[in-house]
Amino acid sequence: MATAGRTVAVSGVTVAVSLAGLLIFPMTFLRSMGLGGLSAVVVAMVAALTVLPALLAVLGPRVEALSVRRLLRRPPPALPRDEDMVAHGFWYRLAHSIMRRPVLYATGVLAVLLLAAAPFLRVEFGGIDPRVLPTGTESRVVSETVDRDFVRNGQVPVEAIVTSSDRAGLERYVDAVRTVDGVSGAEVTGRSGDVARVTIRYEGDPISPRSRDLVSRIRAVPAPPGGEALVGGQTAQLADQLDAVGDLLPWMALIIGGAGFVLLFLAFGSVVLPIKAIVMNILSLGASFGALVLIFQDGHLSGLLHFTSTGTLEATQPILVLAVVFGLSMDYEVFLMSRIREEYDRTGDNTAAVAVGLQRSGRIITSAALLILVVIGLFSVSGITFIKLIGVAMLIAVLLDATIVRALLVPATMRLLGNANWWAPAPLRRFYARHGLREGVDDPAVVVPEAAELQLPPALGDGS
Repeated sequence: MATAGRTVAVSGVTVAVSLAGLLIFPMTFLRSMGLGGLSAVVVAMVAALTVLPALLAVLGPRVEALSVRRLLRRPPPALPRDEDMVAHGFWYRLAHSIMRRPVLYATGVLAVLLLAAAPFLRVEFGGIDPRVLPTGTESRVVSETVDRDFVRNGQVPVEAIVTSSDRAGLERYVDAVRTVDGVSGAEVTGRSGDVARVTIRYEGDPISPRSRDLVSRIRAVPAPPGGEALVGGQTAQLADQLDAVGDLLPWMALIIGGAGFVLLFLAFGSVVLPIKAIVMNILSLGASFGALVLIFQDGHLSGLLHFTSTGTLEATQPILVLAVVFGLSMDYEVFLMSRIREEYDRTGDNTAAVAVGLQRSGRIITSAALLILVVIGLFSVSGITFIKLIGVAMLIAVLLDATIVRALLVPATMRLLGNANWWAPAPLRRFYARHGLREGVDDPAVVVPEAAELQLPPALGDGS
């Protein structure tokens, strides 16, 4: 608890805050996912800090009663000393290689991530229609048959509710709507007193950008004198939803980015590390979203994944992916930086601290990522396209973040920045010394015996 409790708490709060960013959106789907995810993370974090230690205390050595090695009747191998395990581990050797060629590693990884993110520059957001269902589903077959054999978009017309006591003015309004480019027909299809319903037909995909532009042109038609015209329907709802998402997305980014910055500063006492962590998260998310454009918008791999491309991405799903993946990325960052900071506090050697920290946390990060991938990977086999999209996006983002970002790019940039990684203005340094979430014992002069005995190879111990 003394050495891992802080890491669990900071990680849990970071993920919870990222999911809380979904609560600012008016869409019930996003708010419910935010509340559900937030609740699950908080419960898991509290249980890990209270129930789990209590269970381990009760079980004692019996926690090893069902050891896999014992069941296989294989003698347990002799455990290596801590210094041998660190100095000869895979992650340590990898970090040693990165320390010698940080520019090469950083440039290569950045090039890969930026190239993968490039398709996202041409993203087109849309909505959901029957094509999200598996081919052959009865409701999808009916919808496709009606659109093919009867009036195009007869199921999802643009509708206007016009309030006016002037019948001549209403007729002039309908005539003006008919002249709008893209409208194939408009007529009054219902009336109740001074309120009339105008049904507007058009050609094209109801969730396409072209149809949303048509809604904007229809809304620009002046209402009858003294009256009011409100334009609705599926396409108009999608346009309004995208406007709401676009208005609130910067606020969500500010909330989760600001909260992540504060938490990482309180954990590590640096203003450089939080900024670097946010940039790394953006890179891994960008690469994931670029892959979504290629796969779901352009339709590549549609045969392999069994879905029908609509030419757009449903807007709310990338936001959900953003919240979850940003939290998980910060989670991995806390795992890695906790061990690096611990070693840096002990030795004052940034280069050696990165190597030792990567060795001690690399297996934990990759194991956690594998567990996430097993669960999320099942989303990709769903018959519903937007659930499949969530699974594929998170799978790619977590895979990239736990491998080339945390294992290659982060150590390379820390090597290049050197001791600047731990920089903070003097007032913030004093604040951290008084209120920071330090890990382990309260007295910084106390050194853990195992760490004190660790001897680093000259190649890393001298900071070269």
